Amino acid sequence: MAHQTFTILLGGNLAVTDRITAAVAGSRVIAADSGMRHADALGVTPELWVGDFDSSDAALTGRWPDIERLTFPVAKSETDGEIATAEAIARGATRLIFVGALGGERTDHALQHLLHAASLADKGYDVLLTSGDEEAMPLPKGVKTFDLPKDALFSILALSDLAGLDIIGARYPLNDYSLTFGSSRTVSNVAEGPVEFHLKSGRAIILARPHDFSGA
Repeated sequence: MAHQTFTILLGGNLAVTDRITAAVAGSRVIAADSGMRHADALGVTPELWVGDFDSSDAALTGRWPDIERLTFPVAKSETDGEIATAEAIARGATRLIFVGALGGERTDHALQHLLHAASLADKGYDVLLTSGDEEAMPLPKGVKTFDLPKDALFSILALSDLAGLDIIGARYPLNDYSLTFGSSRTVSNVAEGPVEFHLKSGRAIILARPHDFSGA
């Protein structure tokens, strides 16, 4: 399968930065309901707009009259973001960038985006979540590199017990470490540049602040 990147526009916060602009450049784009408001800010034109449209006002829908839409009832079994993801995968996505996935008014939605991302990573998809100010990446077992600027803050949030965790290229490295679920041991670390992670078992989320150089 050819490498195919899709950007999913979600309804959370967005700060447009050089990193986010570079990340989405050249990708195909699908908007989920009010996530369409980020299209202008990013200079992208989605190929599809999905959702129940309960959070898209008349001005937004009027701004994009020619975009293909898939409309769903408000009472449904999936979030608009999950529907958008399924459409991207059906169109050949192998890499998924979720813009507006972090922050916003709905903590439940932001947490669900993180859990959904972890599930997608388990299935072999390459996933990045971003608000511009913050970025997140699932850490399943194996090897992962997060390309962070020197002195940027990052944390690892364990979604289960972790075994064989290595952190390479950070102020506080770890080697073959076992981390219990719920531990704060890996909160607030500082990148020395791109950080490499190894994990033998378990799953986690790497949450980074690439423009925050305040120190851990």
